[in-house]
Amino acid sequence: MIQDNSEDNRNNEIIYISDDEPMFSSRSNETSDIMQGIARGPSLTFEKFASIRYEEPASREPKFETDESKSKSDETKTKTKTESESKSDKTEFESDKTDNESDESEESESAEEETETIPKFPNNTYSDLMTLIIQHNLNNKAGNAIIRFFNKHSNLPTSPLPKNIEQGRKLMDRMKLINLLNKEKTNNNRNYNEQYTSNWWARTEKTLPTGSYLLSIILYSDASTTDSLGKNTLHPIFVTLGNIITWRRNKPDVKQLLAYLPIIKAKDDTQKISEEHKNIIRRTFHKSLKFLLSSLYDDNGIELELNNSIFWCFPRISMIISDWPEACIFALTYKSTKSNYPCHFCFVSKEDLSNINLNSNQIEPRSHNNMKLYYKNNTEKNVSIENVRNFFWSVPNINIYAATVPDRMHHLDLGLFQHQLNFTKILINKQCGKSFIDKMNNRVKLIHHYKDLKSFPNGFLHLTLLTASEYRSLMKIMIFIVDELYEDSGSLNFIKNNKITEVYLKWNKMYLLSRKENYEESDVTLLQESINKWAKLFIELFKEHSKSELQFPKLHSWVFHICSSIREFGAINGYTTETYESLHKDYVKKPYKLTNKKEIEKQIMKIIRRKAIITESSSKEIPKTPIALKYSKKLYEFFEMNADEIFEYTSDNGVCFAQVLLITEIIMNYEEPMHLALVQWYDFTSSINPYLYECPLLEKTNIFNLIEIEAINDIIHIIPRFIDNNEFLVNKFLF
Repeated sequence: MIQDNSEDNRNNEIIYISDDEPMFSSRSNETSDIMQGIARGPSLTFEKFASIRYEEPASREPKFETDESKSKSDETKTKTKTESESKSDKTEFESDKTDNESDESEESESAEEETETIPKFPNNTYSDLMTLIIQHNLNNKAGNAIIRFFNKHSNLPTSPLPKNIEQGRKLMDRMKLINLLNKEKTNNNRNYNEQYTSNWWARTEKTLPTGSYLLSIILYSDASTTDSLGKNTLHPIFVTLGNIITWRRNKPDVKQLLAYLPIIKAKDDTQKISEEHKNIIRRTFHKSLKFLLSSLYDDNGIELELNNSIFWCFPRISMIISDWPEACIFALTYKSTKSNYPCHFCFVSKEDLSNINLNSNQIEPRSHNNMKLYYKNNTEKNVSIENVRNFFWSVPNINIYAATVPDRMHHLDLGLFQHQLNFTKILINKQCGKSFIDKMNNRVKLIHHYKDLKSFPNGFLHLTLLTASEYRSLMKIMIFIVDELYEDSGSLNFIKNNKITEVYLKWNKMYLLSRKENYEESDVTLLQESINKWAKLFIELFKEHSKSELQFPKLHSWVFHICSSIREFGAINGYTTETYESLHKDYVKKPYKLTNKKEIEKQIMKIIRRKAIITESSSKEIPKTPIALKYSKKLYEFFEMNADEIFEYTSDNGVCFAQVLLITEIIMNYEEPMHLALVQWYDFTSSINPYLYECPLLEKTNIFNLIEIEAINDIIHIIPRFIDNNEFLVNKFLF
């Protein structure tokens, strides 16, 4: 979990629930298991299959663990675990038994370890072997040959290596990633990944009574139209738990519909734009939140029943996930980007929104205390907040101005990247003419579909409203589109082509860093540096082409507030609306179509409840139908494979590239059939400068080979350079 550096020795524990066995870790350097599931139903309940072995003490008095009690507890757990070994496990290990008693003991220990988490490799030699296997993508056959060679020529009485590579891989599967990230060799470098590693969690946990658990509440809210005409609107608000591990929390079934917030309609356009009507909407919004959420903040907490056990929990709202206008509703700051202080995080003037050289002394964060003071003195206009009391001012353990975290999808995909693309077209059109914009469009047409990459067979210029997914697809290829697009000129203030490619390269590096699942403190610093480098060049190239001179709140927010959000709430992947937008289909648009358009909310709630009942009552088991797939690699796909399995070849960290031309199966008497692929090889154009834009720069060779299909590592995305018929780039900007 998180490291508690204070002297607070209370026995607070972190509750996380896994599919196999939970682990309640006291506040120390230990890592607890992760909550894996949450039921989708009318109430916030946990999956029945999440097994919990924990007995709530009769009293809520703190029960501190002594060394003696800890030792006894460990002995009891070990004994229980040994006695409960399954017959299948025994059979597996008994098959290799010998008459030697020590071997039997060793096998018994191995069987027991099958259910345990492995903190590290058994020895350095074991570690070096598996590092070699994983880094160079060696198959089991090659790995086993290494083991046999080592054992044959080693003078050691006992081999430090596994019996085979499969055993080594299974051991690695039982190794705990978080433990690895937090081991001593990290030099006390702080890690931010799941929410329990964040500053907010550590700070909030210290305020809870001894023996209680923190239940992190995450809210997502966004109004949505019910039909394509946009005549009707619903405003759903969803809830999920920060206790659930990120990858699981990002699944649709782990979000729970909390309510549909009231929508106040104006009788005419005059009333709609009146300040009185707007304040009624704001007050209604916050009073609705108070009605929905106040019951969570009982002084005595709540008792959470989980698998016939009771847990004493204190729910606390940690984050609000939303787009920028919705965040302003929660924070009650002015929505207009032209207001004097448009950022809901801090007091930054609109003139400084594109100033990336501000220091910390020039950026005062908003807080409940300073906002309440302005509100009390009727000077709220001076700091661009609404004349409405904010419900969250009375909510403990939250700063609503920081909790409305930057959303990557709206900040980058639909925000800053959209601006960068538009300004690129404006700049090129101004310098070179419309024909070069058409040239860009034609290049986009030539790039074929790839997994998670949409193709644009008709180009992208005709698309008036692109989705976030489409912008992400353009993001992955745009650096190749502007590569050597136009010739440089010596005219004054002419922007050279390499500057355009550079800004897209810096963007891609920044974007890929933002998608990391784990950040050490050094990674957060690296992300901040990457953001600054991109922002500096972005402003240098495009400021004169922006009517507002790039005074974008999202630009300021991304530069100055995203890294503090990582420290406060964990990795960005845990609070992006990418995984929430699909909820509108299931909870708004689809149910709306099934109603008769009268008392819409009531009908939709009934529809959703019925679906929840069916989901809850239906079997969790999905029958598996065996399907025989003879080949999974398509013809003419590009792929990569290990360099040591072929002839002498310049490789990309041990990886070589080829294109599949033919797949065949050779059947021989009394032999296993051979599955071969005829490939044409691609080699680096130069051994001196083998990379361009940090991507391998290749050329097609006249060398053909038959290789085993098993030697293929993965399918890759190769894009032709549009200035040369025999130069290709391996796309390294896929995510």
